[in-house]
Amino acid sequence: MSNVKIAVIYYSATGTNHQMAVEAEKAAKEAGAEVRLRRVPELAPEEAITANPAWKAHRDSTRDVEVVTLDDLQWADGFIFSVPTRYGNMAAQMKQFIDTTGPIWGQGKLANKTVTAMSSAANPHGGQEATILSLYTTMYHWGAIVVAPGYTHESIYKAGGNPYGASCTAGQPVSAEVRAAVHHQARRLVEITQRLVQS
Repeated sequence: MSNVKIAVIYYSATGTNHQMAVEAEKAAKEAGAEVRLRRVPELAPEEAITANPAWKAHRDSTRDVEVVTLDDLQWADGFIFSVPTRYGNMAAQMKQFIDTTGPIWGQGKLANKTVTAMSSAANPHGGQEATILSLYTTMYHWGAIVVAPGYTHESIYKAGGNPYGASCTAGQPVSAEVRAAVHHQARRLVEITQRLVQS
């Protein structure tokens, strides 16, 4: 049984990254971690959301998911981020939240925590890897310890072979192969975090 605390933090417009975050939450709990599932605040104007039925439906169906705060970051021993790509970078909603972390980063409260990330895009080569790497760049500034899945399990290959983090094509259900990769990635984060917490 693990004694680590994991925050699963996501942004999702139409539901893909929410699905991945929920799978990560399940896997981390199964690995024995205490888990908080949190979403970052929506920044898009209401007219943009209501113009897209899938966006509006997802927004309305996940209103009860708690919004992430800096307290969640301080509470956690490790993080799992799930964020869609926007032109090869993380969505602005996630970037805006990360940009609010300066006060606790400046106090060293984000250092030595573990982190891993997942992403999606509109097509198989739409920038998922670049998005994950852009998020990891911030984590290096935090002093966090990046725990990428690498090629440490057969599920990584079956899900498309992304060693930086699980990724998938948006706008369709997350496949069983990608879910398996997410589960491996989350379990790996819990395992590595456990080692650090115990040391």
